[in-house]
Amino acid sequence: MKYTLTLHLDPALWETLPEAAKQEIGDGHGAFLKRHAAEIVGTQALGEPASSKTVRVRDGKPSSEQGLASQGQTFFCGYYVVDVENEARAVELAAEIPDAKYTAVEVRPIVFEA
Repeated sequence: MKYTLTLHLDPALWETLPEAAKQEIGDGHGAFLKRHAAEIVGTQALGEPASSKTVRVRDGKPSSEQGLASQGQTFFCGYYVVDVENEARAVELAAEIPDAKYTAVEVRPIVFEA
């Protein structure tokens, strides 16, 4: 079964991390990819929130604005798609993602793909 392992970043927390911890996270993703290549279908890291555009259609008229659709402390910054035997294995993999030591990794089943 396929799952997304979504990563969420708290910019305020990120700014407090020492450079060594940031490097460890980056290096850890490379190691994670190598260790679990057989189970990883894909991964993407997303740009900073400032580079986002939010599009809404109201009364048939589209509008766009700079920034995220929702405001909060954390933002969705990337994901892995994994193909594993069960949810328990997806949770095991999520716990190995370096970011999990500092923030959250959400495990969610994929219910449709095209």
